[in-house]
Amino acid sequence: MRMSELKCLEVINVCDCKRLGFVGDIEFDQCTGKIKCLIVPGPGNFLGFLGHEKELFIPFEDICQIGDDIILVEIKDRDKDKKK
Repeated sequence: MRMSELKCLEVINVCDCKRLGFVGDIEFDQCTGKIKCLIVPGPGNFLGFLGHEKELFIPFEDICQIGDDIILVEIKDRDKDKKK
């Protein structure tokens, strides 16, 4: 699967069934080439013109399944995983 294909997938938390958004970026381990985490931009400010509030960093271990149109993740406490 290519990066461009991942960006089209919506991320959903299976713990509370909430939509988290779409994949914005991916963080890789430079030594191994493995995915470390998915980065999902937070909600936009003023119709998305002024950037995004926070980004959600989802570790690869929290990914349950990658399907054709969604990515299921298991994040028990979403507020702890948000970073600025």
